Amino acid sequence: MDTKFLKTFVTVAESGSMAAAARRLNITPAAVAQQIRTLERQMDASLIRRAGRTVAVTEAGARIIERSKKLLRDVDDMHAVAVDDSVGGELRLGAGGTSLTGIIPDILARITRQFPRISIFIQTGLSIDLHRAVEKGELDAAVVLEAPFALHKRCCWQLIREEPLIVLAPSSMEGCDPHELLASQPLIRYDRNWWGGHLVDEYLHQAGIEPRERFELSSLHAIAVMVDRGLGVSLVPDWARPWPEGLNLARLELPLEFEPRRIGVVWNRSSVRIRLLQAFLEHVREIETGSA
Repeated sequence: MDTKFLKTFVTVAESGSMAAAARRLNITPAAVAQQIRTLERQMDASLIRRAGRTVAVTEAGARIIERSKKLLRDVDDMHAVAVDDSVGGELRLGAGGTSLTGIIPDILARITRQFPRISIFIQTGLSIDLHRAVEKGELDAAVVLEAPFALHKRCCWQLIREEPLIVLAPSSMEGCDPHELLASQPLIRYDRNWWGGHLVDEYLHQAGIEPRERFELSSLHAIAVMVDRGLGVSLVPDWARPWPEGLNLARLELPLEFEPRRIGVVWNRSSVRIRLLQAFLEHVREIETGSA
């Protein structure tokens, strides 16, 4: 069995359409369909169900999808071991939304300049999901929030930056009391399903503030834009730049001492891509210390 066909199957399943999978694989939709048909003949089972322009996995496809992903990871791992005489190959990373725009680009710019043969796969998602993916070996490392639980013994953690909570308000409210704003103005709340949103909830409880909630959003960039438009104020981590351009905001420090949001990198010490991982971690340390 050609593992290339398995990769096509997994890509189609993840993309939801032949056309989208073709774009990701840089082949034609006809080639995607041919590879799926060939794989189905080899498996003697229908794996993909077509419905107009979209597709979904069949019951048989669902039974083999996770094993297919694991097999593909194992093949990548064998390749990484075979070429371990130099720093090259694929590194699989995870990143949250603000990390992807604020921290990851600087690290990648450094590492790809030094090691142009590196290929990097980036998976986005919630910190808790990325922690689990690193633990299971699906990712080599991830830039995530510090976990509120003990890490698995095969995982390590390194702090990159701390982000204290601040009140975001329209610039006309510069100099106002932040607690008074949180109590009197409509609150654009940071999503409580996110770990950073949990910190916001804890601070409001500690300060004894019952806000007038207007919206609840998971995107810090969207929150900043809505505050700029005068829709309310917000309590958020002071996240890494860049922020949306053209905003006119007041950033108010809080009067109570409170733990910051902590962002760092978690990695799997048993990764076969350890040389790539070590290079990545070295550049993370340079970002942390502000080295050129």
